[in-house]
Amino acid sequence: MEPQESKDVKSEAKPEASLEETKPETKIAKTEAKSEPPPPSSAKSEESPASSNGSAVALAASPRDEVKKKKGVEYAIRATKVVKRFGPKTAVDGVTLKIKAGSVYGLIGPNGAGKTTTFSMLAGFLEPTEGSLEVLGFAPTQVDSLRSRIGVLPQDALLPSSDKVGEFLIHMARLQNIPADKAEAAVRTVLEEVDGKDWWNLRCSALSHGMAKRVAIAQAFLGEPEVVLLDEPTAGLDPRVAWEIRQVIRARKGRCTLVVSSHNLQELEEICDAAAILDRGRVVASGSINELTASSEEVHVELASAPVGLDALRQVPGVTRVEHQEMDAMGYRVQGDGEVVIHFDKKLTNAESVIGQCLWILLQNQVRISGVSKGRGLERRVMELTD
Repeated sequence: MEPQESKDVKSEAKPEASLEETKPETKIAKTEAKSEPPPPSSAKSEESPASSNGSAVALAASPRDEVKKKKGVEYAIRATKVVKRFGPKTAVDGVTLKIKAGSVYGLIGPNGAGKTTTFSMLAGFLEPTEGSLEVLGFAPTQVDSLRSRIGVLPQDALLPSSDKVGEFLIHMARLQNIPADKAEAAVRTVLEEVDGKDWWNLRCSALSHGMAKRVAIAQAFLGEPEVVLLDEPTAGLDPRVAWEIRQVIRARKGRCTLVVSSHNLQELEEICDAAAILDRGRVVASGSINELTASSEEVHVELASAPVGLDALRQVPGVTRVEHQEMDAMGYRVQGDGEVVIHFDKKLTNAESVIGQCLWILLQNQVRISGVSKGRGLERRVMELTD
């Protein structure tokens, strides 16, 4: 049975370039006003959750022993030629992805690229216009089969201002069908994970932006979901708090599959195993971070003086090509006398060996070096591929 619709429920998903209202009331449960948690039962829950304008989101619960799980799924998420249109506007145009179970995967792209719309379809907030989506072997619209197995942090999730942190998270735990006698322990565990164990009796309205973001992430982690979707988890945070959130995400690696959407490319390069770069609704590149940045095929040496000894660099075992560039990927002159790009065959050598030998040659030729990096970096790669 579908959850009873509440007149106060509004969609938290904000698809990019959306031209129509979404109707996620069968997919999500929100809370602002108090509602009684469902009593423990072996029957499926038919509760109608209370709601508010803009609250954190959790998938509605059903008993775990009745969830029909598909065992041994190699790919936690599969998207095949997915299209999403809003009237004449195509927000997502033929996206195909395969995300391995247990990995951390990034969704990358400029504003309007289709990241949030893709994210919303993965969460089950929106249905594709064309194509197919599978999460843990099920379509995201198969709510009964996926309840309690997916945790979601929407981009603009807000907490119910009048609730205390502990009671809010206990309510969300009950919606995830965590038994009443285990809900408090589960909540305290995820609060400690996000370094918020002392916030139990604080009103959500009294939390700073960084504290509120941690609480919202904690609700996404409740019940040990197999897939966690995090849309802009560090947006608006100061550098230290953002760094701490990244450590929380990294600590979850291997325990579940995490999909992270972010504008912070350095952040994604640091925490992700693989990623997809979207532009104008299409995937323009996807693969491991090493593949996207060519970090296993190129070494970049930024120079503070004129390059000398380039012929000697070309003789280094495994090196296939050496280039001297005076302009960066954006067309700006780089500091000093540009950079040397050293291409190598990853089957014959590795970046560390190439760096060691090439730097020795440059230093012997008294070339001053400003910096060294493996690959082009994710930021440069995105600039090359998107408008």
